[in-house]
Amino acid sequence: MNWKKTLSTIGVGIAIGYLLNDQLQKMPIRPEDALKMAKEKFRVYGSVSGSWIYMKTEPLTIHGLDYIVYRGGITRTINEESIQYEFFIDAHTGTIIHAEESNHSI
Repeated sequence: MNWKKTLSTIGVGIAIGYLLNDQLQKMPIRPEDALKMAKEKFRVYGSVSGSWIYMKTEPLTIHGLDYIVYRGGITRTINEESIQYEFFIDAHTGTIIHAEESNHSI
């Protein structure tokens, strides 16, 4: 009868592990990590001289698709001119959903 307890304990452990994994995948990444990912992507095309990110997520719909995103910004120096970009990064995957140059330059 000891093997029945062992099998039930293993079954309960697997079920708890599955539920925890499912819940962890639904949680958004930290905003600091999202900003770090965005900066790494922008650095591929040149140096980054400044950055910011809102700490709260917000909904965004683009082309009929709904996302939960962080809004942030990057400042890059190109030809001695500071150019600002605003971006939206998926709060669950870290994928940049949309980025565009803002009208404000420093």
